[in-house]
Amino acid sequence: MARGPAGPSALPPRPLDAIDRDILQILQTDGRASIRSVAERVHVSRANAYARINRLVEDGVIRGFGARIDHERAGQGASAYITLKIVQNSWRTVREQLRALPGAAHIALVSGDFDVLLLVHSPDNRALRELVLTRLQAIPEVLSTRTLLVFEEDHLYPEP
Repeated sequence: MARGPAGPSALPPRPLDAIDRDILQILQTDGRASIRSVAERVHVSRANAYARINRLVEDGVIRGFGARIDHERAGQGASAYITLKIVQNSWRTVREQLRALPGAAHIALVSGDFDVLLLVHSPDNRALRELVLTRLQAIPEVLSTRTLLVFEEDHLYPEP
């Protein structure tokens, strides 16, 4: 049976060894690292590094490659975590509506005092206010929101 991206019916990923974990760390720090560079840093052949990265993608361990954005420099100077309480069993409906929001960066179904944690980036506080008061609170399944402004953030992975 072919392995595909991780999902409810996907086979579990193959176990990761130390070289796989090192490759993941390198790619998290620099998603544009060349196969040659990765191979040299983990002390394997280019063919081995290429095969390992392809396997990590095939198994759904690596879900994609992207750029780390400086949101302020990209015109998205206001960021906030927004907690939402939603109608029971409405997660899938709410998730689809949240995905369509401008600036939505991360959406998580969580446990605790609220149901959903949403990270958004917006041009300024006025746009953020509009997003919360007009867009989010207009979703029928959203019972309440709480907005936590991000004053400063630190990334866990060092800059390349």
